Amino acid sequence: MNFIILQKRKPKVIDLFAGCGGMSLGFENAGYEIVAAFDNWDAAINVYRQNFTHPIFKQDLAIIQDYTTFQHLRPDVIIGGPPCQDFSHAGKRDENGGRADLTISFAEIVCAVQPQFFVMENVERAITTQRYKAAMAMFHKAGYGLTLRVLDASYCGVPQKRKRSFLIGGLGERESFLQAYLDAGLSQQAMTVRQYFQEELGFLPNTEFYYRHPRNYSRRAVYTLDEPSATIRGVNRPIPPNYAQHSIDAASLSEGVRPLTTHERACIQTFPLNFQFSGTKSDMEQMIGNAVPVRLAEFVAHALQMYKNNVHLLTQQTELFA
Repeated sequence: MNFIILQKRKPKVIDLFAGCGGMSLGFENAGYEIVAAFDNWDAAINVYRQNFTHPIFKQDLAIIQDYTTFQHLRPDVIIGGPPCQDFSHAGKRDENGGRADLTISFAEIVCAVQPQFFVMENVERAITTQRYKAAMAMFHKAGYGLTLRVLDASYCGVPQKRKRSFLIGGLGERESFLQAYLDAGLSQQAMTVRQYFQEELGFLPNTEFYYRHPRNYSRRAVYTLDEPSATIRGVNRPIPPNYAQHSIDAASLSEGVRPLTTHERACIQTFPLNFQFSGTKSDMEQMIGNAVPVRLAEFVAHALQMYKNNVHLLTQQTELFA
C-alpha cells in the first residue's frame, strides 16, 4: 500500500529592515519560508541578493502609507530589527525621532497586516524608551499577546556576548506566551570563540588574542579566544599607536595581538563560511556589525516553531478526543 505523506506548509515570513540577511537566514535555517525582504541601504541589499533567491525590495519603511504590498504577501510572521543607532550606547540616544521612529513604523506595518506572529529585535536599552512602550501599546491594541525577553547571544549558540531585546507577538496569545520556550533552549554555559571555531567551522584564527576597539579607554580592548567575543560593532579599527594597556586586558600588545579580520567578524556573527560579502570594507564592517547573528535569530525561530507545533498538537488532541 502506498502512503502519501502530507508535509505542513512552511510558515511564510517577510523581513523588514533586513540588512544583509542575518535574521532572514536564521529563520530560513529553522524551516521558515522567507517570501520577501525590505531595506533601504543599497550596499546591504546587494549582499542580500547575492545570498538569497527570494526578492528584496528597496523601500524606505519610514514613509509607508499603503500597506497593500505587505498584505498581498500574506505573511504568517513578520520579523525585523528596526535600525537601533538612536537607542544604542554608541548612538546619539535620540528616542523621540530619527531612527527611533522606525520602531513605530515596524509596529504600524504589523498592525496593518495582522500576521499570526511577529518578532522585533533591538538593543537592550530600547525597551526603556517611550517609543518602544508606544509600539507595545499599539501591538496590544491590535490584539497581540507579547513576550519581551533580553537574550545574551552567547547562551544561544553564538560566540559573542551580545545582549539584544526581542519582542515577540502572537495574535490572540496570552502575555509571555513564548517565555518558557525561550528559557528552555538556553545553554548552561556561554559559547567561547575557540569552541565555536573548532566545533562548527573546523579551524581557528591564527592568534590567541585579539583587539576590539573600546567605546572609551576605561574599558578593556584585548580578548582571548577562550571567552565569548565582545559585541561585534559596525566599526573595526586598528590598534592605535597610543593605546595604553588596560589592567584586565587578556594579554599585552607584544603577544601578537591584532584586530579581527572582516571574515572572522562575520564568523563570530555566525554567518556561514559560504555567505558572500561585497562592497567597501567600511560598508561590509558596518553591515556585519548591524546584523542579527544568524544563530541568535535561529534560536528565536526554533522557540516560536516549537510553541506553534505544541499548540497545533494540543488542538488536534482536543478534536480527537472531543
